[in-house]
Amino acid sequence: MEHDDKSGGRDVRTVRAGRRTIEVHRPDKVLFPPDEDGGGKEYTKADLVAYYRSVAASMLPHLRGRPLMLERHPDGVNGPLFMQNNTPAHYPEWITRVEVPKEDGTVCHTVCDDSATLAFLADQACLTLHRWLARREQFDRPDLMVFDLDPADTSRDGFGTVREAARWLGELLGELRLPSVLMTTGSRGLHVVVPLNGRHGFDEVRAFARDAAELLVAEHPDRLTTAARKQDRGDRLYLDIQRNAYAQTAVAPFTVRARPGAPVAVPITWEQLDDPGPRRWTIANAADQARARPWSGITGRGRALGPARRRLGALRGS
Repeated sequence: MEHDDKSGGRDVRTVRAGRRTIEVHRPDKVLFPPDEDGGGKEYTKADLVAYYRSVAASMLPHLRGRPLMLERHPDGVNGPLFMQNNTPAHYPEWITRVEVPKEDGTVCHTVCDDSATLAFLADQACLTLHRWLARREQFDRPDLMVFDLDPADTSRDGFGTVREAARWLGELLGELRLPSVLMTTGSRGLHVVVPLNGRHGFDEVRAFARDAAELLVAEHPDRLTTAARKQDRGDRLYLDIQRNAYAQTAVAPFTVRARPGAPVAVPITWEQLDDPGPRRWTIANAADQARARPWSGITGRGRALGPARRRLGALRGS
């Protein structure tokens, strides 16, 4: 249900999200303009809100309980960018917050537990939601491990290199008996995500991810690297495991990216790895992928790393 109110100079549209009514201010404001050559579709704030309402049921299980870093673009993708960790005092009291320690104090992160919060954040021109890999109940023990496959700027075959690396990583994780899932990032790469049981600290998870990545690099030294500095990578794909650290974040499933055409980071099946390109899903069609439930039956079974660590040690020693 939507309602426009332009009385008194206000440009507001109200939408229903769960049990709440959310005001969308300046709904016709363009956040994603057409391409410079005039091609491509433009998307407004109303479009962004409508998209997030359409995928809320699929997206919220990946957000609930997780501290968020919010990427806001009040003037659209061509305007200033604000990375927001602390929850502003003016946010409604019904929005969940969580206080987490940092080096010199604490941070009060926003948590998106319901569709009303998701719609409210879209009204704040929050295009991209970056989530913690741990939940508020155990913010120091991640229940996800993420490998970010980032192709080199000079890579000749682009996404082909990403597909290749994803298959190698998927095969290795299979040998370690760790179920894994794939997600496009809405940019050039992929995330390979492993559900964990939440009993390991960040340092242990990151060390495991580093050892697994280094094993793959040793097997494919001309194609892969774990070098953090770009100038050390050459044409090799970067296996980034740095997101597996305290207070680091990864883009959330079904979140919109601040790039022309409003691409979306979407979960995919391993069979969809051969589909054309990482940006085929946008806010115009990502809801169809959400309804297909590509991760069904996988993400609810988090694994312990102990047995996988022993198998990885045996592979590294062989």
